[in-house]
Order: sequence, then structure tokens, then C-alpha cells
Amino acid sequence: MPEPAPDEFTLDAHHDDLSADVERNRQAILKSPSYKLAEYDVDFLKRREQRPLRMQLELQKTEQLLREHKIETTVVIFGGTQIVPREEAEERVAAAKIDLAEAPEDEQRQRTLKRAEAQLEKSYFYEHAREFARIVSTSCQTDGKCEFVVTTGGGPGIMEAANRGAFDVGAKNVGLNIELPHEQEPNPYITPELCFQFHYFAMRKFHFILRAAALVVFPGGYGTLDELFNTLCLRQTGRMQAIPIILYGRKYWESIINFQQMADEGVIADEHLDLVSYADTPQDAWRQIAEYHGI
Repeated sequence: MPEPAPDEFTLDAHHDDLSADVERNRQAILKSPSYKLAEYDVDFLKRREQRPLRMQLELQKTEQLLREHKIETTVVIFGGTQIVPREEAEERVAAAKIDLAEAPEDEQRQRTLKRAEAQLEKSYFYEHAREFARIVSTSCQTDGKCEFVVTTGGGPGIMEAANRGAFDVGAKNVGLNIELPHEQEPNPYITPELCFQFHYFAMRKFHFILRAAALVVFPGGYGTLDELFNTLCLRQTGRMQAIPIILYGRKYWESIINFQQMADEGVIADEHLDLVSYADTPQDAWRQIAEYHGI
């Protein structure tokens, strides 16, 4: 074959180069984040500007699934992550004693032992929370009804105990877990289809309150206090349904919060003291809820 004329060769070469460029561009288009369907574009959904959308999704996903499972009302149980079964608390004390024996004058080790002993003294609350959840679940989840479903933050400690009590009797129970820097894993007793993970505390708190028929608060720390006072504020201002708020373990709570002093100082009204009551047995806590709702 005769060689192409110089001008024809140049045109063919240019065409080949252009085709390669076009193919590379085509591939770049297909791989571009802008070409992804928005619902699959996680990086886009995680942008700061999409925060309202993410919050709406956390609201709607939980709401829809709870409705599908016919969860009508809940009993919300709060409490500390460090209140563990007695056996585990005893192990912590034993380990702290061994550690202290190596350096008896170490103030931090002394402090660790003192804290472990305090946790051991409160370990009975774990079994009380478990028993309370059993009572609630056997009283209200009958004939396919899902009233007064035990609901917790889905973590360890008192939350685990409550979910475990419902699990013991084969009852549905809810865990509203939260995404934290230390990757808190949900406890293993939650009904799998009713275990939710939240990024936003606000949406989690909303779902705690939305269906609540009662709130039972076992001893706990900052998180427990935050959830307690959030509910008290909503009740005080009439921004949520009327429910009993039961502080479980009068001795603990009266040593932590002096509600009477708040009223005496004039920062809350006397009638706001009636927003809380106390219980020291699972049976009494349930009696108060049953009487409040006429069960």
C-alpha cells in the first residue's frame, strides 16, 4: 500500500489522539462524584451543608421502623454505664487491690480502689433494672400489643440490664445507640430490628421522649443527668406529654441533687417538685407507672 500523504497521516494521528483523550474523559465522567446518584454519594451526604438532611433521615428512619413494628408507647430507662453486674464489679475491686499492693502510697491507685468499691456497692442496681424491665415487658407485651416497650440508650451498664430484662422474657425492646469517638457498641440484648444508631444527640433525645409513657432514671453520670434534666425541662414547660419521672434509688439521688433547695432558692416553683418521684424496688417503680396510667 502506498504511504499516506503527510497531511493525511497528520490527520489520522490527530484523530487517534483525540479518541484517547475522549475515552479518558468518558472514564473520568463515569468516575466523577457528581455523576453518582445523590442517594449513593456518601461523601456528599456527609458535607456540612447536608446536616439538615441527615437529621431528617435520623428522624424519619427511626420513626418509620418503630411504626412498622407497632411500637405505641415506651418506658424509657436511663442509668450509668459503670453500674455492672456484681461479679464484674467484684473483679474490678480485686484488680484494684492487686494494683494498689504494688504501690500502696500511690494516691491515684487508692482513688481507683475507692471508686471500684463504690461501683460494687451500687452493683445491685443492675439486677434491679433487669427485674424492672422483666416486670414491664411481661405486663404490657401481650396479645401482640407493643405498649410500654423497654427503651434504653443501647449501651452497657444499666442500659444493658434493662434490655436484658426484656430479652429474658422474649419481649421486644429498643436501643437508641449513639455514635461516639470510642465506638460504643450496642449491648447484645436489644431486639435487632429495633436497634438504632444516631449521630445527633438531638434526634436521639427526640425519640426517647416521643413515645415515652414513663421515665425511670437509675444512678448515673453526666449523660444520665443530661437526659433527666432535658425531660424535666420539657415537662416543666408543658412541651411534652405528662409522664411519671421516677428516680430509682432515693439515697443516691438525694445525695446528688437537692431539688428542695432549688425550690427554697426560688429558682423552681414548689409544684415543680411534684414532677419527680422515687422508687427503691422494681415492684414499686412499676406500681407507680401502672397507677399513673390506670393499668
